[in-house]
This record gives sequence, structure tokens and C-alpha cells, in this order.
Amino acid sequence: MNQFVIPKKYNLHNDLYVNNKISFALNVFWLGFIVYTSVYSFFLAPSINVVFWNRIQIGALILMVISSFSLIRFRVENSYLRFIFFLYVAWNLLTVARGIQLNYQFIYLSLVDGWFGMPIYLLPIILLFPRNIFYLRKVFTVIIVMGIIYLTLSIYFRHYLMGVVEDEDTNKYLMEYLSRNLSVPAGFLLISYIYHSRGRMLLVYIVSIVTLTLAILRARRAIIFMEVSYLIGYFFTYLFVSKAKSRTVILSLFLITLLSIGGSQLYNKYKNSFFANITERVDEDSRTGVEVCLYNDMNLKDWIIGKGMEGKYYCPGIDKGAFTDYRGMIETDYLNIILKGGIISLGLLLLITVPAMIKGIFYSNNLLSKAAGVWIFMWLTDLYPTVVDTFSMHYA
Repeated sequence: MNQFVIPKKYNLHNDLYVNNKISFALNVFWLGFIVYTSVYSFFLAPSINVVFWNRIQIGALILMVISSFSLIRFRVENSYLRFIFFLYVAWNLLTVARGIQLNYQFIYLSLVDGWFGMPIYLLPIILLFPRNIFYLRKVFTVIIVMGIIYLTLSIYFRHYLMGVVEDEDTNKYLMEYLSRNLSVPAGFLLISYIYHSRGRMLLVYIVSIVTLTLAILRARRAIIFMEVSYLIGYFFTYLFVSKAKSRTVILSLFLITLLSIGGSQLYNKYKNSFFANITERVDEDSRTGVEVCLYNDMNLKDWIIGKGMEGKYYCPGIDKGAFTDYRGMIETDYLNIILKGGIISLGLLLLITVPAMIKGIFYSNNLLSKAAGVWIFMWLTDLYPTVVDTFSMHYA
């Protein structure tokens, strides 16, 4: 089967009637979402007018809030999901309330912080948006637009992303934010490739290759892990869709073996040039130190209910040039969730995601549902090596 041809039974393009008001509201919401996440991806870059771009973020956030009033439907068909979801939303609001400071500067800075601020606790409300084929097509389009923005910004900031400018912090944060916010979501289109056109998939391949190449160059191990997992998911999706015969599987394994051998030889040849950073960091342990700090600082109450949205833990000597020895985040995301909202927050999140993952993978004959289940599984595995519970399409 030609991997770019979409069989009729997989086609998402139909004549489903959609209310014009809902369509307009979705367009406004996703426009605000794209602008907000794109700005947050580069606002730490040098020479950027932070005040100006933060105001753009606030404007984008207002667009999302206003459009949400037309989109939210307080109806969840599954009684189990309805109970756990509203409990999770209520706990998120309590987590925000426990950390909020009622002054303009704090609220303003919290609203423009797309990774650790207030918006991430409100993002789950999109579960209450209309869920139909039209909505899914919008989501796919948003991911494509983000991929185009990622490539554009990567070209613009190429000197930082490729390490030509020796500014370690800027290079690292640009790489992390651009990838996590804009290019990583393209992985979902990889594992659901059968629904997308040749042109869209070509763009997805380019975005994935550029992301993986830059991640290897800058030794961002978590991003490498994510991108490789999406490629593996894409491979198994292809085998499933094509109903691969044994000879196809054998041929695929043979090609993987050849690529592995070739990749190993390529690494050995360029390990001191192109792969120098990843060679240097391959055995580096950047997690144990901060995890020990968090364990030492948390008491039983903190473990159960967390420290609130602004929760911090004492960890001296980790962040060079920091003004305080208290850290407001930890790179191990399941611990970051516990730091803010406790085991209760993590537990409620798992009670929503794990059943959805199991139903999608094992109890559905629909390829898109299976792809969504696989995506949730990958998101859960990403909770250890990196931060994924953020205001981004990756989390949405």
C-alpha cells in the first residue's frame, strides 16, 4: 500500500455540518493558542523585546478565553471520566489558589509563563470542547502550522541552535522551547500518518528530521528520546495499516539492522565533531542531584497535596547564576506535578490518561483511536526524562 494514499475508510474529510459560530470560535481559540505558544518559544532569546511579546501573549490568551465561552459544553458522556475530570479541574484550581499572590506583577508573569504558570492548570478545559471530525481536522491543521513556524524560527535562530553563538543557556532554552512547543506535536501526525496528505506528511518528515538533527547536535537527550519513539511508533503503525506479511517484517528488520550498523559507524567517525556534545553528555546524570534535593525538602503533607502553583524546594549550587537556592521546578515531570499538586494531582491525571490509553490501544478498531492511545503512552513515558505537563499542543 502506498503510505501516502488515504483509503476511503480512513478519510476524515466529509460533509459533517458544523455551526458557523462554533467554527469561528475554534479558529479564534487556535489562533490564540498558536500565537501564545510560538511567542513563549523564543521570548528568552537575546535582543527580544520581552515586554512587547508578553503583551502579545496576553492578547492571545484573551482570544482563547473569549472563544472558550462559545465552545465549552459541560457534558461528558462517560460517568467515570466526568467525575474524575471535574475533580481534577477542581484540584487544579485549588493548586492555583494555594500559590497565587494577589498583585498585578505576579498575576501578569504567571499568565505569560507557558510552562509553569497559570494557563497549564486551565488547559484541560478543552476536553469540554465539541469533539468531532471537524475538531480533529482543526487540530491537525494547527500542528502543521506550528511545524511551519518551527522551521521558520529555526532558520532565524540557527546560529544559537547550531551553537555558533556560544551562549549555553540561550542555546539550551531555545532548543527546548522551540521543539517542545512547536515541533514535537508533529509526532502525532507521524503515528496517524494514514489520515494525512502527501504534502502534509512531507512537512512532518522535514520537521521531525530537523528536530532530531538539532537535538543530536545540541545533545538534548530527552528530545532525542521523544523523536525516536515517534519514529518507532510510525514504523509499527505502518506495519499495522499495511497488514504486513512476514517477508515485509523480515525486510524491515533487515533494513533497521543495516541502519543501526551504518549509524554506529557514522557515530564512531564523527563522535568528536558532529556528535561531540552527545558523546560528552551520554553518561551525564543531571537528574539525581535535584531529585535528592526535592526528596530532602518534602514532608508528608507536601507529598500528598503539594506546595501549590508556586511550590519550591531547597537545592543549592545547581543553577549557576541563580539569585536563590530554591528551585520552582524539577526536570523529572512526574515529580514536578507532585511538587505543585501532590500525589493527588498525579493520581487524578493518571486516572484520566491510563484508561484512555488502554481503551485506545486495546479496545478500539479505529486507527486514530489507537494512535491517540499510543500518543498518551508516549506522553506518560516522557514524564520521567523531561517536562511535558505544559501549555502546549503536546499536553493538549
